[in-house]
Amino acid sequence: MIPASFSYRRAESADEAIELAGQYGDEAKFLAGGHSLLPLMKLRLAAPEVLVDVSRLRELSYIRDEGDHIAVGALTRHHDLEHSELLAAELPLLAHAAGTVGDPQVRHRGTIGGSLAHSDPASDLPAVVLALDGTLVARGPSGTREIPATEFFRGLFESALEPDELLTEIRLPKPASAGWSFQKFTKRAIDWAIVGVAVQGGKVGLVNMDQKPVRATAVEEALAGGASARDAAEHAAEGLSPASDVHASAAYRAQLARVLVRRGLEEAASRA
Repeated sequence: MIPASFSYRRAESADEAIELAGQYGDEAKFLAGGHSLLPLMKLRLAAPEVLVDVSRLRELSYIRDEGDHIAVGALTRHHDLEHSELLAAELPLLAHAAGTVGDPQVRHRGTIGGSLAHSDPASDLPAVVLALDGTLVARGPSGTREIPATEFFRGLFESALEPDELLTEIRLPKPASAGWSFQKFTKRAIDWAIVGVAVQGGKVGLVNMDQKPVRATAVEEALAGGASARDAAEHAAEGLSPASDVHASAAYRAQLARVLVRRGLEEAASRA
């Protein structure tokens, strides 16, 4: 389908992007890689009157060692995450998961910030950032604020960002435990995951298991209580509401989550 008509503005700086978003309010959307927003526009599920293009803001594309954490610019592309030597050494979970997103074309255009701001439970990187206990940095007319990843995702395609705020940075603490795993079950390699699991130490993020990106808190509590990986994995779907659709029923997703969480915990333990 053809999107509804819209105006296009290209920002030359993060400050200009925020100014434009404040000027147009709820009628504006930021455009980075476009892999999440443009399909919704073609289906008329999103109809912004103004697109503010931030894709060329190099100031928001970086991966830096900040001592106790790694700072990642929101416009860093999946390809750059995948091939970062710093991430390979400090946050291999993120580097590996980024390399499984879509296909090479998607990874060369899509950005980590766009993936997170879209708040799609079927997306891989929100689960990874949840498992890494990340903090997201948003900038708006009133200044900068930090949002824990556990508070960032509010619902399906709904985040904690205000309409005039721009996600600028993701801060990821260096893990205390080296054990990590990323498990994803798809029909084809380029497809969205039917279910996915990101594990870092005792923290577990889930893909496509609720109406928003979530942590498997019941699994984490079981692990903290001394449960084995196999026993803890049995709690993978506890308290969650996976969708039933043309790809899988809710019951199938729940069982798949239990299997993938067990595999993920066992693989993470082997790397610890």
